[in-house]
Amino acid sequence: MSRDKPQYLLTIDNGTQSLRALVFDQQGQLLAKSKVDFEAYSAPEEDWAEQRAEYFWDALCQACEQLWPQLDFPRTQIKAVSVTTQRATVVTVDAEGQPLRPAISWMDKRRVDSKPALRWWEAAGIKLLGAKAAVTNFHAHAQANWIAQREPDTWQKVHKYLLLSGYQSYKLTGQYTDTVSAQVGYLPFDFKRLGWASKFDWKWRALPITDAMLPQLKVAGETLGQITAEASKQTGIPEGLPLIASGSDKACEVLGSGCLEPGTGSLSYGTIATFNITSDRYLEAVPFHPAYPGVAPGTFNAEMAVMRGYWMVSWFKKEFGLREQNLAAEQGVTVETLFDDLLTAVPPGSMGLMLQPYWSAGPNNDGDAKGAIIGFSDVHTRAHMYRAMIEGITYALREGKELLEKRSGQKLKRLRVSGGGSQSDQVMQITADIFGMTVERPHTYETSGLGAAIAAAVGVGIYPDFKSAVEQMAQPGDSFSPVAEHQRTYNQLYENVYRKMYERLRPSYQAIQAIAGYRT
Repeated sequence: MSRDKPQYLLTIDNGTQSLRALVFDQQGQLLAKSKVDFEAYSAPEEDWAEQRAEYFWDALCQACEQLWPQLDFPRTQIKAVSVTTQRATVVTVDAEGQPLRPAISWMDKRRVDSKPALRWWEAAGIKLLGAKAAVTNFHAHAQANWIAQREPDTWQKVHKYLLLSGYQSYKLTGQYTDTVSAQVGYLPFDFKRLGWASKFDWKWRALPITDAMLPQLKVAGETLGQITAEASKQTGIPEGLPLIASGSDKACEVLGSGCLEPGTGSLSYGTIATFNITSDRYLEAVPFHPAYPGVAPGTFNAEMAVMRGYWMVSWFKKEFGLREQNLAAEQGVTVETLFDDLLTAVPPGSMGLMLQPYWSAGPNNDGDAKGAIIGFSDVHTRAHMYRAMIEGITYALREGKELLEKRSGQKLKRLRVSGGGSQSDQVMQITADIFGMTVERPHTYETSGLGAAIAAAVGVGIYPDFKSAVEQMAQPGDSFSPVAEHQRTYNQLYENVYRKMYERLRPSYQAIQAIAGYRT
């Protein structure tokens, strides 16, 4: 590690609900932060979720503008910048680099009804492997197929087909480059070999994308390009500063939590609630649900996800939290503090109120899934509903943890918890009680930004490798141990009720879909 004067790292974290500009020092301490909240995604039609691609760039510029006055050192001491973004959000640009249509968010649910045009031997092999449904689903949900079929004039003009990470990289450097560990989505990407698929891969027949439309990929720690004069003018980031490859927000969050080996689990209470382990071998937690690229080159993140996990918490606060919002304004406290009071007002187990958070299809359920709340009685209040929601998300993540342990053959020794929910001591205690193990939160809440900073530190030689950088920059924070009585209650509810809910309610979910014509 360099012993010279302090060196600083700038990261841009372009999430689903906000964009944050962050400055870390070489010990991983967060020194400055600015945040720009996003407007709601537009939905011109049912199931759509779109946003102007330029909106994300404008937010990046605005966040940087708000950041610079906070620094007490010259920007020239910033040695690198790295960008981490939400996964699977698509931007198409023309030959001049201008977006051709709004970005399609990962939350978008539109689909096509066509089937992939596979060669007969591909179709036969896929059927033999039992992967036909997965391949059909891949084709149906690929944004590229929808644009090509529904907006053919637009598709004819597509010069580059980018994820949001690739778009922000282009805006900063003028080059079509992206990072390997950001490639999550319906793309011709080989998750096992960590690169664009070979020409023989069936994905090329399932998509209208050509190899010329795709950006050049770099592994984390490599340079994607340098900040251009135009980007510097708009953002204030020093011209010529290297843009270092890192990864998607989830991959960076896993790294920033200090999870580099299978014995450490990374739990994230984010818009998508996830449970991850990092491995140097490819491991599918659920067949045909790929392990995603880890940030450290050559690693994989095996993941279980609760789609729209903590998005539901935000929804609850918006729809049912007016009282707390008004009280917070009157008392000069944060809304989150008052919602923690709701959690303390209700005993573990929420007096039998049980929630299953399948707001969208995911690895632990099929496309017919719906959310469910059972066990209502006249003793239950709004506070019980809120605690049951937190508990339900945590049950689902425990289920994911147990599946990953079974698949990997390795029991977890440590559990690091990040994301918005990790800021709450009550949520952390619920997590410890449901998982039945001591849980830690990292020293900083901004773990995805820290993960990007770790990649940047390796990229400019502050540390020789990712292991050294993680040891110096990703430190554990507060820890929470389970309460034996609470753990017993949760174990009984989890084993005897929660794990049986989905299969018992599944026929009703299917009937709802058939009668109401509504799918998740």
